[in-house]
Amino acid sequence: MIVKVCGMRDAENIRQVEQTGADWMGFIDYDRSPRYVEGIPEYLPASLQKVGVFVNASLPHIQERIADWRLDFVQLHGKESPDFCQQLRPTGVKIIKAFSLRTPEDVQATEEYVPYCDYFLFDTPCKEYGGSGKAFDWELLTHYQGSVPFLLSGGLNPTSLKALSAFHHPRWAGIDLNSGFEQAPGIKDTASLSTFIHSFKQNKYNF
Repeated sequence: MIVKVCGMRDAENIRQVEQTGADWMGFIDYDRSPRYVEGIPEYLPASLQKVGVFVNASLPHIQERIADWRLDFVQLHGKESPDFCQQLRPTGVKIIKAFSLRTPEDVQATEEYVPYCDYFLFDTPCKEYGGSGKAFDWELLTHYQGSVPFLLSGGLNPTSLKALSAFHHPRWAGIDLNSGFEQAPGIKDTASLSTFIHSFKQNKYNF
């Protein structure tokens, strides 16, 4: 099971989170987010996969960030089309497309993205782009029968282990953690993260 910790920007906190057992670390390049990273972070993790999170950004801008931040993944959190995902393919990074799920029709919208994405991320709908801090109805994922693996996002926090232990899906690949583990926007509670990630990974074979 993959654990992605998103919304990082503070160099010392990045170093601390790098030691929690996380696998991927996300950096948000969206200026309306309180976790926005404007320039190159003062420290980039050496041992984790780096994910750049974008919302309706231009292809040249994303390409620049891929080079500057040495990204392994690009996560698209806006209204990016399947064609846009296809245009990103030559960059060599892996592509995560985020979908906010409210209805079974929202799940069906993933189908045309299948040829161009390595992962999907399923999140909770909210008025603005970004995290709501609330969970969506995971029962909606009974309608997902695609081949692309996905991460669960939205509202995960230190109390979520029981719900995660009860969730099953053949394409479930991991979780995305953000505001539920924060002391302030962009600053993670590393003790809480470490405890949660250890427990999650110890039990992953039961999931």
